Amino acid sequence: MKSFTDLCHQAQALHPELSLEAMLGPEPLGVEALSAVTDDRLLSDMTRRIFRAGLKHSLVDGKWPAFEQAFFGFDPRAVQLLSDDQIENMMRNEALIRHLGKLKATRVNALMVSELSERHQGFGRFLANWPVTDIVSLWALLKKQGAQLGGNSGAYFLRMVGKDTFALTDDVVTALKAQGVVDKKPSSQKDLRLVQAAFNLWHEQSGRPLCQISRLLARSIGDSR
Repeated sequence: MKSFTDLCHQAQALHPELSLEAMLGPEPLGVEALSAVTDDRLLSDMTRRIFRAGLKHSLVDGKWPAFEQAFFGFDPRAVQLLSDDQIENMMRNEALIRHLGKLKATRVNALMVSELSERHQGFGRFLANWPVTDIVSLWALLKKQGAQLGGNSGAYFLRMVGKDTFALTDDVVTALKAQGVVDKKPSSQKDLRLVQAAFNLWHEQSGRPLCQISRLLARSIGDSR
């Protein structure tokens, strides 16, 4: 497995037009900043990430004011009390993206956000204080306690709100295979632990956040993040 410095050289050789900082991209939010994000904004972003899956982001974003209205500004306490009939009535609202499974997932996720917020003095604080050295366990928790947050959705939501995480894009997986970390797309807990350990080592070598290391890996073999 190459060192972080060697990965930098490889990525810069492939993309001489880009500076290292341009390839690495922005840093995640700090603990204080993420802790200050309110539960309703985090639930809104979580839901938007779920609806973005498989659709153009601009299409989803254009409909988001209607979602904000339909879901009471994404106040988790209000959303978790929605009845099945109320959610099914949303399927007749042409201003929304009418996907019953994802609409119902919003209620499940509102309950998760509320419960974790109560235990940790805010859902943002819960996310902010989770150790990035075990980010795959946070992915697993979101998948288990929430809904529609499997695959890459959990990681993409975390990145969307500013929590440091890597993301297993096709290019990142290809780079991890090239480095001998895994031999296939990681899905088992064993393989995810191997990936986490590799990212932790590169983090120790560089002091860089996981999201930047993830982007560098993608740049070391391709163009996406």
